[in-house]
Amino acid sequence: MTEKLIRNAYEAALTMTAVLLSWGMALWLEGAEGLHTDVLVLAVALTLTLSSSQRTADTRRRLTALVLLPVTAGASIFVGRLLASHYVLGAAVYTAGMTLAIWIRRYGPAATKAGTLLALPLVALLVVPGPALPSKAQSGLVTWGWSALVGALACAGVWLVQGLGDRFGPWRAEPAPEQPPRRSRLHPRPSTRMALQMAAGIAAAFILGRLFFDDHWPWVVLTAYVAASGNRGRTDVLRKGLERLAGATVGTLLAAGIAAAGVTGDPAVALMFAVLAVALWLRPLNYAYWAAGMTCALSLLLGYFGQDALSLLPTRLEGIAVGAVLSVASAWWLLPVPRARRRQPVLGTTSPVS
Repeated sequence: MTEKLIRNAYEAALTMTAVLLSWGMALWLEGAEGLHTDVLVLAVALTLTLSSSQRTADTRRRLTALVLLPVTAGASIFVGRLLASHYVLGAAVYTAGMTLAIWIRRYGPAATKAGTLLALPLVALLVVPGPALPSKAQSGLVTWGWSALVGALACAGVWLVQGLGDRFGPWRAEPAPEQPPRRSRLHPRPSTRMALQMAAGIAAAFILGRLFFDDHWPWVVLTAYVAASGNRGRTDVLRKGLERLAGATVGTLLAAGIAAAGVTGDPAVALMFAVLAVALWLRPLNYAYWAAGMTCALSLLLGYFGQDALSLLPTRLEGIAVGAVLSVASAWWLLPVPRARRRQPVLGTTSPVS
């Protein structure tokens, strides 16, 4: 266990170094071009989610990421604008994009990795979307062109840090051998089943999120995605839903303590990065650690933007609970994947945020 914790700390240090590098580049870009602060949020979110998928990537996969990530990052801005102006249409487009990212896994490992890249900016869009920000922070949001550039900078930051880590660090990334996909006897195929489950869970999350949580619907949708991504069967979805809820509860208590201590401004940003570093370190042990860290970090971030994050923490927990229930319901009752087949390569893909 000690050796595992040390290795986890090393990997977390690499990721946080890449995050800080991307954040620094985005901060310079923000000052030079007069951009909005959300460009920093986008840079951090993309780097966090990209780091795990690129850790063992070969040159071909990295070139694919360099093409796909900026394009999809730019496209995600249009989806965000659509959600803000035409919620129903934007929700339909978002759901279709997430469903496509899973459905194309049927075409093998390369398509699976491409689907992961397609999903990354859409996940980042839910972290702090424009509609969820305070009104004074919604003007001048980052445009699609700057988003595409931030996506390219995130790729460069991740590759630079991971390359230097492999060259000079104590450990090198060891890619797991890829197994050829096996033909499944299930009809519909596992990838189709998971895509339909994801579509149902996210669509229901958009509906209930808007009805009961107003502009805070992203908490419901994000949980519905996280709990169902990388679906290894009904029990797996249930476990992740419970872990996310448990972690969010702990993160809520931690954020409440920080808010009571009156931490604001730049110290809050520094503390947010520290919390993310600890959450990354412990994430391989249990997803609940990551959920707790993300809940606390997002509360600090919203507080930085001027939102009363403490008063909204109970609402956040309610949204997370609803999203988890929706994912579990779709996985258990809509074309469930038999447990015996859960270790097929198409089912074992790790989601960008899990």
